[in-house]
Amino acid sequence: MDAYKVLEIKQSVFADNNRQADLLREELKKGKTFLLNLMSSPGSGKTETVLRTIEALKDEMSIGVLEADIDSDVDAHTVAKTGIKVIQLHTGGMCHLDADMTKQGLSGLGTKGVDFVILENVGNLVCPAEFDTGASKNAMILSVPEGDDKPLKYPLMFSIADVLLINKIDALGLGLFNFNLEAVKERVKKLNPNIRVIPISAKTGEGIGEWVDWIRAEVKKWNA
Repeated sequence: MDAYKVLEIKQSVFADNNRQADLLREELKKGKTFLLNLMSSPGSGKTETVLRTIEALKDEMSIGVLEADIDSDVDAHTVAKTGIKVIQLHTGGMCHLDADMTKQGLSGLGTKGVDFVILENVGNLVCPAEFDTGASKNAMILSVPEGDDKPLKYPLMFSIADVLLINKIDALGLGLFNFNLEAVKERVKKLNPNIRVIPISAKTGEGIGEWVDWIRAEVKKWNA
């Protein structure tokens, strides 16, 4: 008989988090608050995309933003200039948010009367994909300068996303980056046949209309 016990810590942590995430989703559903978990690597244009989204929807929805970072308030400061309710979450060195952290953030933000909350997750293509935040839907951004091989390198992230925004498409015609848009779509669809792929440029506004139409439709379904 072995003199020690083996604990599957990761499995236990995930199982507990998944239960908390399901409970949080139930609470959000009852309160008619749609929570979008937005993920990407650093520098993909998450905050600029958030600003474009706020600009397009602020006159028809009550919006809140949770800005998650290891240790800074740069993004929250930027978003606050729009007049939207925003709160900064510091993860204390962790490279992701889990359901409990998200719940704490929503409590600090206050969701009463808020239709739509954007959670800008920590910039990382690995850890955020592993933890269910309790969000209504998951979105991710892949930018053109990152290259078209990311679905091959980080398959889990693309597998759990409901929508993929391919940002900085204004850079496609410059000849500076090795990025094949059709190859990305093909690779992503193999991983996740139901994913919605929307090319955008947060800088120029191209594709933002399709993106916010997707949000409108999902919020409507959430509240039905």
